[in-house]
Amino acid sequence: MSASPRFPAEWESQSAVLIAWPHEGTDWADDLAAVESTYVALAAAIARFQTVLVCVADAALRRRAADLLAAAGVDPARVRWFEVAYDDTWLRDSGPITLREGEGFRVLDFEFTAWGGKFAAGEDDQLVARLHAAGLLRGERERVDFALEGGGIETDGAGTLLSTWRCLHERHPDLDRATVTATLRDSLRQQRVLWLEHGYLEGDDTDAHIDTLARFAAPDAIVFQACDDPQDPHHAELQAMAAEIAALRTADGRPYRLFPLPWAQPIREGGRRLAASYANFLIVNGAVLMPAYGDAADAAAAAVIAAAFPGREVVAIDCRALIRQNGSLHCVTMQLPEGALA
Repeated sequence: MSASPRFPAEWESQSAVLIAWPHEGTDWADDLAAVESTYVALAAAIARFQTVLVCVADAALRRRAADLLAAAGVDPARVRWFEVAYDDTWLRDSGPITLREGEGFRVLDFEFTAWGGKFAAGEDDQLVARLHAAGLLRGERERVDFALEGGGIETDGAGTLLSTWRCLHERHPDLDRATVTATLRDSLRQQRVLWLEHGYLEGDDTDAHIDTLARFAAPDAIVFQACDDPQDPHHAELQAMAAEIAALRTADGRPYRLFPLPWAQPIREGGRRLAASYANFLIVNGAVLMPAYGDAADAAAAAVIAAAFPGREVVAIDCRALIRQNGSLHCVTMQLPEGALA
């Protein structure tokens, strides 16, 4: 009998991280040079530890991206390429969610609606199927007719899922909590779902994705975005979220070890505030890549993440260009578990 599928935690061994290179046909068109610099830094950091699988729209974009990575000293042996159409580059939300199934894998392909129909999503909703059809992803592809983004869920790898009710309710306003909980539990093969009622960031158009707010660092540890400024409009909401997280219990009934992240000073552009969360980090083999914002709190955030992930190097990536489009580092990446990349 084959083993039941299991949703691995992000800190488990990985084969690659998937990204999509920005180009003039994406939302990055007006700020392409700055965001390409961020992508070069991100790809270079990933390639220090493992393979980076780069989606490109065409051969010309592949040549451009390859030249930029070569100029940055990135080992070409650590880079793989895939030419495919995509609407935008938020692969945390349009990319594959991979379950381990015995010695193999099951690739979940949820419906991607661009955060509830806010943007075009026709190409992005086909991305997982195209990656799988090209033979890049090992295992059976399972289409799930339920709108869900990878940034909206966190797993501890041991059967506990963490999410925000605000996000899932926005996606499925006609479904009650019991139905949404059962769908997540069954499709992602989880034993329980923990819901947060509070938490949001101005400038975030995902309806409070959990990966901007709170992240598992171990089955008994949660890193979360705190706010210690009583004058900040986020203060009451994030204090309420912190209290909720403190009240959560592990599967065996213990309080979680908690790692509150510092609060960056507001970053505003064009009359709006941008969503600068330190919780939007990416775990890779041997390291945690952390979004940095040119703020005095960057160093303190790195120290918290280092404490939460002992033995891993913390690598800061300047993400000020990314938050101009309402996301950050974790949002533009999707890890593939060890062995899942064909």
